[in-house]
Amino acid sequence: MISSLDNLKGWQKTSLAILHDYVSSALSLTLALALAFGNFEFLSGDLFNFSATLALVTATQWAVFYFSGLYKGIWRFSSAPDLVRVVRGSAIAVMTSYLLLFLTTRLDHIPRSSLIIDWLMLVILLGGGRFSYRLLRELFLVKKDSSDCLNVLIVGAGNSGEQLSRNIQKNPALKMRVVAFVDDNRSYVNKWVHRIPVAGTVAQIPEVCGRYKISKIVIAIPNISSESLRRIIQSCQGLNVSIKKLPKMADYLYGTIDVSQLQNVRLEDLIGRKSVILETQQISRMLEGKAVLVTGAGGSIGSELCRQIVKFKPAKLVAVEMSEFNLYQLEQELSKLLPENQRVGVIADVRNREQMEKVFELYAPQVLIHAAAYKHVPIMEKNPDQAISNNIHGTRVVAELATRYQLEKFVLVSTDKAVNPTNIMGATKRIAEMICQHYQAKSTSTQFVIVRFGNVIGSSGSVIPVFLKQIQEGGPVTVTHPEINRFFMSIPEAAQLILQASVLGNGGEIFVLDMGEPVKILDLARQLITLHGLEEGKDIQVVFTGLRPGEKLYEEVLFESESTLETAHPMIRVAKARSVEEKFSTKLDSILAKSISEYPDEIKTQVQTLVPEYVPHLVREPNVRPTPLLH
Repeated sequence: MISSLDNLKGWQKTSLAILHDYVSSALSLTLALALAFGNFEFLSGDLFNFSATLALVTATQWAVFYFSGLYKGIWRFSSAPDLVRVVRGSAIAVMTSYLLLFLTTRLDHIPRSSLIIDWLMLVILLGGGRFSYRLLRELFLVKKDSSDCLNVLIVGAGNSGEQLSRNIQKNPALKMRVVAFVDDNRSYVNKWVHRIPVAGTVAQIPEVCGRYKISKIVIAIPNISSESLRRIIQSCQGLNVSIKKLPKMADYLYGTIDVSQLQNVRLEDLIGRKSVILETQQISRMLEGKAVLVTGAGGSIGSELCRQIVKFKPAKLVAVEMSEFNLYQLEQELSKLLPENQRVGVIADVRNREQMEKVFELYAPQVLIHAAAYKHVPIMEKNPDQAISNNIHGTRVVAELATRYQLEKFVLVSTDKAVNPTNIMGATKRIAEMICQHYQAKSTSTQFVIVRFGNVIGSSGSVIPVFLKQIQEGGPVTVTHPEINRFFMSIPEAAQLILQASVLGNGGEIFVLDMGEPVKILDLARQLITLHGLEEGKDIQVVFTGLRPGEKLYEEVLFESESTLETAHPMIRVAKARSVEEKFSTKLDSILAKSISEYPDEIKTQVQTLVPEYVPHLVREPNVRPTPLLH
């Protein structure tokens, strides 16, 4: 019966609803008069013309129902707003119909009390029919259709979890069935939410999943902390369940909660970085109305810097990139954000002095953010000449041009691998920092600012995309060492803090971004496996491959001889960096000249003359901790 009603066409369902309300109106008036008189003798017509009265009342009340919007709601989704419409519509319908009766018959022989009784009966009959249909549908049809549904466990039995469970229950097409809740609020445990048990706490998730044969877990705590989220994910390891979560409350539209908002748990959620609060007025003064040049603009950091810079209304954004494809993708995105006369995409190599000089002459940049660099550690270990050519020579070219063309600001995007480097990439980035310090000492107009930070989640060189691909291919997931850890931040966060650090500097500073606590790569791999509903050792293997050439167990953000001072921004500190030696330029010329002809090991030896703390292939013991970020 219920199933056949669901299959009716729209006009057929509306016709049935009208018939139901018409009959309800007639029955309501009849019962109201019977209760008022205490009997059914009025049906004989001796007191008044009941047939004419019934026809007038039912026609009037149905017309009011129609114009009150009673037929706009869908019965199977009947809820509090529908009940409000029924109460309001019934009140208007009764008053209108009795007013017409008064005008035509002066309500002769009709008890005045029947007006209130008629209204109450109408509310019961109209509302009861709608809510009874929804109840019967949920009790019978949903159960019938749920045999092939996924059993869902909702974490969080509060308002969000309750709304989400209702949304799932009234949408059988989702093929999901909420069978249990868990909540750390012990006053909820062993209670029921819409006939669904709150079966335990978060710590009991494995037990609950086994008892209810759970296939999907939904975390219905919008503003959950990263610590709590990690604890939940930890509880889910080895359960072979998929995991979804609601977004933060700030991301909701119109304050509603439903299944369409469910999203995958991201590593950014687990790492739990603080929100970045920018001093936008300071950044606006640096960028608004200025010509801004970004090198390496097609890369992960460079492209995000361009997105962030656009918000501050530059007069022109010049994006310099070697890769045609990366530049094309960036231009497609920027075309939606900036007019054509305010953006320029240039294919150029920062190592080519003639090309870069032409860029400076044509577009007269006032601010330059240098993000172009080779960053892949193992590849650069095999190609140290290219690391030197791009990271050192390229930086020297643009720094020299910035000084000659008297730019206002030069910002170098550096890395934590420049600290106590064990690889050529880190050593060349340290020399790039020294180049900026060297030109700062020579410049009277350009402020050189260096920003040093760690890994970013989701960048092209990050370990995360590698893990995701390995999981999609069925494994194994390769981790170099069980104790290896790294600092992580999101790409937008890194770009925002780079801009913020840029305005804090007066020239020559090395700013160190607050990277938070280091994260074990093995933990990240295991969390990704769990988030994909897989079990380590059963569905997918984790294999340790050994540290790669030049790779550390951990990264640092400061040299032992450096210390930091606070800045105006709580997530940025400034390092009291060492000065550059007098013979720096001579030694740099020697390294650049010899890197063209010498073999890799000899090139690395040359680099050590400028970066004595560079020890190739050094592997430190796991119990040796890095210098803390904050002093």
